[in-house]
Amino acid sequence: MAEARAALNAAAARFGFSETPRLDAELLLAHALGITRERLLLTLGDQPVPPGFADLVERRAAHEPIAYITGTRAFWTIDLAVAPGVLIPRPDSETLIEAAVDFFAGTSGPGTILDLGTGSGALLLAALDQWPAATGVGIDASPAALDIAAANAARIAPGRATILAGDWHGTGQQFDLVLCNPPYIARDAALPVEVAGHEPASALYAGADGLTDYARIAPLLRRQIAPGGVACVEIGADQRHSAGALFTAEGLHVTFRQDLAGRDRCLVITP
Repeated sequence: MAEARAALNAAAARFGFSETPRLDAELLLAHALGITRERLLLTLGDQPVPPGFADLVERRAAHEPIAYITGTRAFWTIDLAVAPGVLIPRPDSETLIEAAVDFFAGTSGPGTILDLGTGSGALLLAALDQWPAATGVGIDASPAALDIAAANAARIAPGRATILAGDWHGTGQQFDLVLCNPPYIARDAALPVEVAGHEPASALYAGADGLTDYARIAPLLRRQIAPGGVACVEIGADQRHSAGALFTAEGLHVTFRQDLAGRDRCLVITP
């Protein structure tokens, strides 16, 4: 129906603040119809405009993140449930999984995985999907995150993932692969409204310079990495040297990996 195409165009025109206005509109219409975006694109000419679509458009026009509106976010090879109070996984964070895949290339992969600050469980569950024989633990301090991560774990990696309340100290055990996407935004940094106004500040900000949590993690990390293992830690694009120095000061070996846009994104850390 022409109405569906027109509705998409009108919605996209209202999302000029977004880097992906057309994609946003398509995801919202697919969600309103209860079908996948792929199905929508294949059948757009046959689709009606459901009554609820207008309300979804208004929410997005008010800068509410798409993932909170639809309740889901694709990451690596999995689809995660997300909700307000939990950081929305970014494609940039897939860089950590790519780094781990390269590190364990030619081996059977990590047997045990730890995700510090697991949030929705994105990194842990992506790694468990990548290595089906592995088991893992996700730790977070946020009750909202723990609830979401536990539900995602039960669906994506039943019986293989344990979600625990905790902090950067981990479990007291060592793991073949440690993943961590800590808060790393400087307190006064300017962020888009949809981030600063909706996502949890505790998962974003890390002191005046964005380094507070790295300074806490660095002295604790070595004892959490098993012999022959690795930690992959996300950084902001301008934190390669400042964050990396905190780990090298602890006697750890640090290399770097860039994301698909060529920005520094991951510290690859070995004992």
